[in-house]
Amino acid sequence: MQHRTLARVLIAMSLSFIACASQAACLDNVVLVHGNAGSPSDWNATVSTLKSQGYTDAQLYRPNWGSKTNPAINDHGAANTNPVKASMQAARAASCTGRIDVIGHSMGVTLAMKAINELAYSTSVNSFIGIAGAQHGLESCGVYPFNVFTPTCGSNGLSIDSPLILSVKNKRYGSKMYSIKSYIDEVVCYGSCYVYGSHTSNIDDQNATYNFALGHFGLKDYTTNTQASLVFQ
Repeated sequence: MQHRTLARVLIAMSLSFIACASQAACLDNVVLVHGNAGSPSDWNATVSTLKSQGYTDAQLYRPNWGSKTNPAINDHGAANTNPVKASMQAARAASCTGRIDVIGHSMGVTLAMKAINELAYSTSVNSFIGIAGAQHGLESCGVYPFNVFTPTCGSNGLSIDSPLILSVKNKRYGSKMYSIKSYIDEVVCYGSCYVYGSHTSNIDDQNATYNFALGHFGLKDYTTNTQASLVFQ
């Protein structure tokens, strides 16, 4: 009888451990949106950090969008937004929590914003993290409709006050929104970091912003612990 009782206790403990482990593994799926002329592999450092903290490859979605050789032709049109939307839809459908987290870098930030707007997914996103983005446009692109020479800076691009930029302002992109930025960002701060008195990487109504003395790509590659901590909040 003692052996049977001990066996039952051990089985119960094992089942309890399995249940706890299963519960711990239930994490929001994460969508990682690369920047202009980038590729899914740009997120390798972030993926490595997230996997070290319990994520699996199946929980991490990396849409691939845009020309890799001619960044000036990339804008926020359907050809580039649709792959991002498809990843968000797949991530949410497979999420054990029913929600997702979204991390964007550079133009991937505003592309993710547009995708969330079009999908009406703001309540489906837990944490939205914008790294080196330009929600308020880029001074290097000029003020729409003047000095707009490429699609990236055009009406569906990152010129200040473009229709695209106006469409992504003052909206929710998740329950919590964070920006990661730099004042020495050689891309975002080319000319000036500021648009109408605010650093353009700031997200309207953000919960917090984090400043690092890093360049445009260093912000993505060397802040992975911060990114992971914000996903888990």
